[in-house]
Amino acid sequence: MNPRLAAATSPYLRAHAGNPVAWFPWGEEAFAEARARDVPVMVSIGYSTCHWCHVMARESFEDPAAAADLAAGFVSIKVDREEHPEVDATYMAAAAAFTPSLGWPLTVFATPDGRPFYAGTYFPPTPRGGLPAFRQVLAAVREAWTERRDQIDGTADAVADALAEVRSGASIADRATHGDTPPTGEQILAAARELAAREDPRYGGFGDPGAGAPKFPVATALRFLQTRRVREGAGEASVVADRALAAMAASPLRDPVEGGFFRYATRPDWSVPHYERMLTDNAQLLDVATDSSFEIPLDDALETGPDHRAISDGVAGFLLDVLQQPAGGFGAAQDSESWIDDARSEGGYYARDAVARARLDPPAVDGKVVTGWNGLAIGALARAGARWDEPRWIEAARWAADAVLETNLSSDGTLVRASLDEIPSRAVAGLADYGQLASGLVSLAVATGDPAYAVRARELVDACVSPGGGLDAPSGGDPVLAAQGIGAPDAASDADEPSGVAAVAGASAALWLLGASESYRALAARLVAAHAATALAQPLAHGALLRVAALLAGPPRQIVVVTTDTRTPLAAAARGIRSDVTVIASPEQAVRWTEAGFTLLAEKSLRGGEATVYDCRDFACLLPVTDPADLSP
Repeated sequence: MNPRLAAATSPYLRAHAGNPVAWFPWGEEAFAEARARDVPVMVSIGYSTCHWCHVMARESFEDPAAAADLAAGFVSIKVDREEHPEVDATYMAAAAAFTPSLGWPLTVFATPDGRPFYAGTYFPPTPRGGLPAFRQVLAAVREAWTERRDQIDGTADAVADALAEVRSGASIADRATHGDTPPTGEQILAAARELAAREDPRYGGFGDPGAGAPKFPVATALRFLQTRRVREGAGEASVVADRALAAMAASPLRDPVEGGFFRYATRPDWSVPHYERMLTDNAQLLDVATDSSFEIPLDDALETGPDHRAISDGVAGFLLDVLQQPAGGFGAAQDSESWIDDARSEGGYYARDAVARARLDPPAVDGKVVTGWNGLAIGALARAGARWDEPRWIEAARWAADAVLETNLSSDGTLVRASLDEIPSRAVAGLADYGQLASGLVSLAVATGDPAYAVRARELVDACVSPGGGLDAPSGGDPVLAAQGIGAPDAASDADEPSGVAAVAGASAALWLLGASESYRALAARLVAAHAATALAQPLAHGALLRVAALLAGPPRQIVVVTTDTRTPLAAAARGIRSDVTVIASPEQAVRWTEAGFTLLAEKSLRGGEATVYDCRDFACLLPVTDPADLSP
């Protein structure tokens, strides 16, 4: 058993601790070993629910002959991409110079000082499908290292220079400082219509029904189409999101037994999914279901299709019953593979009904508590719980928030990327972690009426603002990549989650909506403006940033309900209104919000001892309402 991996804070690394390969975890120690031996490093990047990562592990990393080849000529590093997203992004960018087929497992060969000089993805144990065998690749790389070092150095220099140029040209602080203005309302609607034009007219979602797979939900883009600005100004575009949700909910992409959605489909009709169930996907699709439910009267929500409450119940049930860990945080994902009849089965568990599943061990859960991903889940559960008046979901979100703040927040105020079994990882948090957690905490504060979570969110956003007014991850980025000078920049485009730039902008805008300083709106506007041209031209890849832009185009609608009973008819009616923020608070909580610096709730109180709604547009409120019939839709 490899002690270096056995003690890791990543189930993916722990799963490789029994390999004959002498793995190192990501860190300076591995590169120092390579320098001492004058050998290249082989960096293998994957994650615990990756099917082809499992396949390559069984075929090659459990092969003593391959392990001997690696030991003789390389230092081998195993990386969990979910724990080290900056490492993954950097090496993925480098790999693009060598192969058009990017994905995981990612296999990168680099010099002892970290400069990549060759890369690929999955390599089979014997030549197959145009791919060389893994051991053939090892032999070729070792021969080149020994006999043609000058060529390797030339390639490594070229790749390192290209990475440095990308990083220099994408400086977030510079771009945020020198940005112009955010998009106008008309520009946002035009981007929404352009995005909607990419709808698959046959099966819903985005893409050409005749195109190949994979087909992803792209929740960030769907959520942009669901903004109030797009709903009211380009309704024909916004219904694309509703149709996508309905199509996915009725397809094999959704688990009909345990709820939740699988990662992606391999066919345009959402069939033949890859069966891993990810925290990121399900948190965001819970938000899509919540947002879509506002398009029908709350009383009819259980009578029309798709059944938004049933979808929400299924996703929330998966989050709480499968992914939530004993200490409260949410695990990263559930695997696609399981053991059936003494053999590994891809998706076999999910093909069975509830009775048959009860006789099987379920697929493993990666219990790694990723900071930003938990922020997504905290926010989604808080918003869905408030929408459906489901206290259990809100309490689960609170439990997760408390767990993350207890374990993943260091004593110096910086975040770590993840933890496992309440042990913090040494991997540093990125902007996405700060922004996503801050956004989730704001939504939790709104759902609970407790401003303490919003105060913590404000601290996280403040920590990301550099002296020049741009963004800097407080943790400073991955230290090994920083020392090597090849770290990837913080992109504004989304992957399967909101980008770090968009997440911080969204959290900042959410704080402003509650009446925090106008500086938070200004920060969000600068960040959006810095990337506006690219986002408007590529809306599918910038949904999260465009969602913030739509909010800033305003005017926002803010609803405050002051009540001693959160289940009054007035509070229920307010929950059914599409707004940019709806806060339900007791009179005492309203005072605490104000004292904490959130002026939206200032001077908001009961009228005549009755529950009271304040319906505001850009902080200017209409006359207080105490009768649900007097509320504007």
